[in-house]
Amino acid sequence: MDEMALLREYATGNSEAAFETLVSRRVGFVYSAALRQVRDPHLAEEITQAVFIILAQKAGRISDKTILAGWLFRTTRFAALAQMRADAKRRRREQEAQMQSELQPTAPDLFWEQMSPLLDEALATLGETDRQAVLLRFFENKSLAEVGSHLGTGEDTARKRVARALEKLHRYFSKRGVSSTTAIIAGAISAHSVQAAPVALAKSVTAVAIAKGAAASTSTLTLIKGALKIMAWTKMQTAVVASTAVILAAGTTTVVVKEIGSPSIRDNDPVWEMTPESLAKARPTVLVRPTHFHDQQGKAASDISGITGGRYMGIQPMIAYAYSWPFTRMVLPLNAPRGQFDYLITVRDHPQERFQKEIRKQLGLVGRKEIRETEVLLLKVNRPGAAGITVSDGTPLGAAGTPSRGWLDIHNQPISTLARNLEGYFAKPILDQTELPDRYDTNLRWIQKGNYQTDSKTLQNALLDQLGLELVPTNMPIEMLMVEKVK
Repeated sequence: MDEMALLREYATGNSEAAFETLVSRRVGFVYSAALRQVRDPHLAEEITQAVFIILAQKAGRISDKTILAGWLFRTTRFAALAQMRADAKRRRREQEAQMQSELQPTAPDLFWEQMSPLLDEALATLGETDRQAVLLRFFENKSLAEVGSHLGTGEDTARKRVARALEKLHRYFSKRGVSSTTAIIAGAISAHSVQAAPVALAKSVTAVAIAKGAAASTSTLTLIKGALKIMAWTKMQTAVVASTAVILAAGTTTVVVKEIGSPSIRDNDPVWEMTPESLAKARPTVLVRPTHFHDQQGKAASDISGITGGRYMGIQPMIAYAYSWPFTRMVLPLNAPRGQFDYLITVRDHPQERFQKEIRKQLGLVGRKEIRETEVLLLKVNRPGAAGITVSDGTPLGAAGTPSRGWLDIHNQPISTLARNLEGYFAKPILDQTELPDRYDTNLRWIQKGNYQTDSKTLQNALLDQLGLELVPTNMPIEMLMVEKVK
């Protein structure tokens, strides 16, 4: 049986044999990925256990179209990030200055020893389809024809995608002082990426995972909780569209797209009209240009297919859309281009990747994700049972607000959604540490100094008085988008 059939058999019939078979096939893949990232065999085993517990818990909700290698890679990465965050907290609490001892390499391959700690971060910087192609080709040793079949493309397209992904990995490693060629990278990954897991690990993982974590240790349960939080946050980020980027940049949750003409622009210019209908009629293109408008306020429009455009936009909201990343978790170079820009994306084939290329071409900027110690705000419960936050009765999902009038209402959402909306006001990452488990309705009001001028102290006081929540400043490692000038 193929892996998705095994997973479906477990999900529908609770077949322990099917799940054990699935674990035995994939335990080495997950363990190896965890080991590369945390560099500790015991932590890697715990991460492996956490990943398969999550798989067991989510088995019934995973789509049949899912490529399991990609799902396991992402979940292992989330669990490893949660583990690294937990380690950072422990080191600060215990005031330890000594780093964890590095795992001795199991093979005398010098290049692999240099590349291995960087591999998972490098893979995470790839687009989803490019990463799937690399995992299928070199981690699972699939032929190019098989890669193409899994991705729904032909063999030639798969070959080009794998070659492109290897070139991106080559550039990533070269920037970090690891000299190689794409052929060497491919050979090293194929030879070393999946190691044999400890003999007893598959059985112990299966037993604990089938019990949905009931017999797991406290540290493993904490790790699962952290990984699920990162998964939920990342899932929310993948839904970011251009209008959301504008929302975050402006510190508000609503944007009104107006049709304001300009005599210097042709009447059939979709950036001029800025309606979903006009964008849908535009010929397929990706455009970035210095703005032709002087509206003094950025505007964006998009339709459900991903066609989008913006005018009089700064660098940050454009990069936020291109990389599906909030501007509050972004570091721009000091020599980033200044001024305002118009953009237009009317292609349906990998629009964000095409937008990234156009930003690189026109503005000389490229983004990469990196774990970096940075200043954050922790959202915590100070006063339980405040009137402004109630368990939702199932009203429609959504968030709305007007910063110029000082209000923010969120319905039937986890508290992490409130944290994400608040980031725009405080221009800092906000991490949900309330540990509130349900979906909630939150209603927040505050007094404005003037239009679009929210005083952070006033908002913090309103947050505490009305919702019983506080923001605690601290420093901790989180994933940031580092935007760099192309050399």
